[in-house]
Amino acid sequence: MARSTRNKKGQVQKKRQLIADVSKHSPITEQYRNIRTNIEYSAIDTDIRTLLITSAGPGEGKSTTASNLAVVMGQNGQSVLLIDADMRKPTAHYTFGVMNTHGLTNVLTRQHKLVDVAQETSIENVSLLTCGPIPPNPAELLNSKMMELVINEASQNFDVVILDTPPVMAVADAQILSSKVDGTIIVTSSGKTDRDQLEKAKGNLEKAKANLLGVVLNNKPIDQNTYYYYQ
Repeated sequence: MARSTRNKKGQVQKKRQLIADVSKHSPITEQYRNIRTNIEYSAIDTDIRTLLITSAGPGEGKSTTASNLAVVMGQNGQSVLLIDADMRKPTAHYTFGVMNTHGLTNVLTRQHKLVDVAQETSIENVSLLTCGPIPPNPAELLNSKMMELVINEASQNFDVVILDTPPVMAVADAQILSSKVDGTIIVTSSGKTDRDQLEKAKGNLEKAKANLLGVVLNNKPIDQNTYYYYQ
């Protein structure tokens, strides 16, 4: 059953549909499972417990990928905390249909503890730390010692922690956080992502000492044979 919340004007907001939840056997959901499996295989020397999802530019599907990846990991029996670290344009609270009154910014400014503001979602095993009030200084908050403590505490209480961050080429937030997590994934969109911009984004993350696990390609047409296989 879809959950709903009310915005500041008192209007009801229904949660967005997550395909990995509402259509567990679709070809797209299976691809999210493949991403989950590839992440597990990439952990050769160390477990990937903290994961950052970003993109080169806006509108490439990074938040959708982060949310659906959290769902399939939860379906696999892992306890997952999705952190909306996109303090410029947070969307996770809309996706999961929860309130965004308090969240990450409140934890980073020591107004609340992580355990008090992380919310259970309607998806089994998946919790959400929303962005909270949008701050005037996102980069400074994300680059703080407190952010490192939040990630560390989250990884001690959940099997997997996923951070949804702004696009690399827009602001420095993803670069700042990429050095604080176990692995980073870049999301691209077929027919939209600029190759040069993607190369620059990759280079910026590498300069920040990010552990790049790979690239997710969104919106690639599915051929008939692939669709038939998953029917």
